[in-house]
Order: sequence, then C-alpha cells, then structure tokens
Amino acid sequence: MIKTAILGYGTVGSGVAQVLSCNRDLIAKRVGDTLEVKYILDLRDFPGDPFEDRIVHDIDTILEDPEISIVCETMGGNEPAYTFSRRALEAGKSVCTSNKELVANHGAELIRTAREHCCNYLFEASVGGGIPIIRPLNCALTAERVLEISGILNGTTNYILTKMEQEQTSFGAALSEAQRLGYAEKNPEADVEGHDACRKIAILTSLMAGRTVDFQEIHTEGISGIEPQDFAYAKKLHMTIKLLAVSREKEEGYQAYVAPCLLDKDQALAGVNDVFNAIFVHGNTLGESMFYGRGAGKLPTASAVVSDMVDCARHPGIHIGCLWEPEKQELTDYRDLEGRFFVRMKKSARLQAEKVFAPEREVWLEELPEEYGFVTSGMSEREFVKRQEQVPGLIKRIRIKD
Repeated sequence: MIKTAILGYGTVGSGVAQVLSCNRDLIAKRVGDTLEVKYILDLRDFPGDPFEDRIVHDIDTILEDPEISIVCETMGGNEPAYTFSRRALEAGKSVCTSNKELVANHGAELIRTAREHCCNYLFEASVGGGIPIIRPLNCALTAERVLEISGILNGTTNYILTKMEQEQTSFGAALSEAQRLGYAEKNPEADVEGHDACRKIAILTSLMAGRTVDFQEIHTEGISGIEPQDFAYAKKLHMTIKLLAVSREKEEGYQAYVAPCLLDKDQALAGVNDVFNAIFVHGNTLGESMFYGRGAGKLPTASAVVSDMVDCARHPGIHIGCLWEPEKQELTDYRDLEGRFFVRMKKSARLQAEKVFAPEREVWLEELPEEYGFVTSGMSEREFVKRQEQVPGLIKRIRIKD
C-alpha cells in the first residue's frame, strides 16, 4: 500500500480525496498497488467528513513519517506551500500540485530539488485544470520543437465573454452571473485582469524554452474594458472576442502576451465557449494539436492531480525528467510584436485616421453614429502607438489573432 498525504482540504484537496476513493480499484489496477490517504493537513477540523480521522494540523507529522511517499499540495498561494513542498522533496517525498502561483514562482527550483533527492515535482493541474497539457509537452511531444502555444487558459473570463456575446449583456452583469454560479471569486481581479492566464502561459513558455520565464515580464491585459459595442463590431467582422494567452519562439527570441483578441469565427478557438478552455500547440514537424476541456472545477482539477500521483506511484525512487532550468529566459519586447488591430475611432477623426492608418476595412454600426471601426494592416505595437499619437479620437483598439 502506498501512503499519501494531502496538504489543504479545500475544493481541490477534497476533490483529490474523492477521486482516490471512488476510483480506488481502478487506480490500484493501473498502479499495481493501492493509494491510501493517511493524512490531510488543514488548519480546520471537519466533523462528519468521511476523512475526518485523517486530519492533522502539523506539517511535521507528515514530513517525519517514512511511510508517506507522495504528497499532494492543494493549498494555493506561495507560502506556506513553497516551504512545505521544498521540505517534502528534501525528505524524498514526491509532490503533486495544482498551485499555478507556486509553480510559476518556483517551478524550476522545485524540479531541481526533486531531481537531487530522486523524487518528483509534478504539476499537471496547474495550467489546464482537467486538460492534459504538461505531460504531453514533457512526454508525447518531447521530440518536437514547440514553436507556439496559444489558447484560452481561464474559464471565468471565457464564461463572461461568452455571456456578453450571446446575451448582449454588459461586463458587470456577466461577471455578477459568473460569481453567482461560482465561476468567479468574490474578488475576481486575478481572472478578469489576466493574471491567472499570465502565470499559466509563463509555465508553458518555461517548458517550451527549458528555462525560467518571469510571469511579471509578460505583457498582460484583462477583459474589464470589453463592452457590448465591441461584440457588435466583432459580429459585423464575422469574429468573436476571446482572452488569449500566446507564446511564440521567433528568430529574435520568445514572445509572450495575454490580451483580449478578435478571432475569425472559422478559427477553432472561436468556438470554445462558457467555462471550457482550449490550448493549441504548434510543433515544427507535427503541426497543430489542440487540447480541449474543462480548465477548472473541483473534480476535473483533482483528476489531473491524481494522475500525477499515479505517475509517481509507478516510478518510486525515479525522477521523471522535465526540461526546465532555473536560468532566466529573456522575452522579446512586446512592442515589437507584429499583427493587425481593430480600432474604434470617433467619426470626426476619420479623415486623419485614413491618412495615417490606411485601413484595410471599415465597419459602421447604425446604433453608434458618432464612431466607426476599422481594421489596420499588419504592424508592430510600437508602430501602432506611433501612428495613434497622430490621430486624436481613438476610443479603443483590440489585437486581431490571425
């Protein structure tokens, strides 16, 4: 019997216990042994819970028990999750986590610690929730040179944008509905301002490059400024709006950004709605692969954590290789990113806008007589800002993902 411990008995931690319990026999067949939860660390007690007899309040109870070989960290946040995870690895116990903040901050360091102590630090659930993406990058696509990863990495924002488009509702109303349904936190800033997706694309870019990307250096825009009028223009263009996280390898280095983007309705990501996520991986010989599913939620995320626990159970005392070193990976300047833009402009500035931007296409809405929209030709962010300064009357610009 393989003894395990869970750190944090919140939504995901309780889900891990549930998955291990309801799929106990199937997991045992696939591992060749039974995975048993011996301890659950939490500050609280849980009277009446099926696992109430496993609750402990001292991390040393777990770290000093030689029977524990796998630790599941579902606490969230940086501390004490970092200290507990590092100490567990130093004790030779493998750690499996869903904690994207911790992985983005300390992933390479904890992988190295695991390697030095012949155990594992696995984090499948930290990026796509229930969508497998980390293991495919490390295993199934290990022969590929990954040139681009792009996708919808946050279910909360995708739900809000879907609601705004389909019901012509405001951002505030869609956010309130997402909070009522439990899709958005009481303080939704991490989701709606793009910080959650930023940490996730930082992790994926680090795996692409094999070196550490600082998520704080990734250009990040959220969706709080998106309006119903933007969707009205998008409809005229046969497009939709999604919050995308994008990372590319170019000759000059790696580019990464998070921003709301206009997508043609014929693109696969345009059809990903509600709380679903999707991730495109473009390899130099494979071409494109798409990973789709529920990017969050108690049981989907817990399932991904348990899959890592199974991997650790199958490889006792063996470090599963992962190319991610602590050395920093520099990113190219976001302002050099090339692309097209959709621009909303005051009607009074049209002549100057035509002169400066030479639009590819103009879009007019009868309900907005004092403004119009247009699509630019390809240019860098730097060039766009330079031209914008020559034209008073710009209302908004949204990048187009071609």
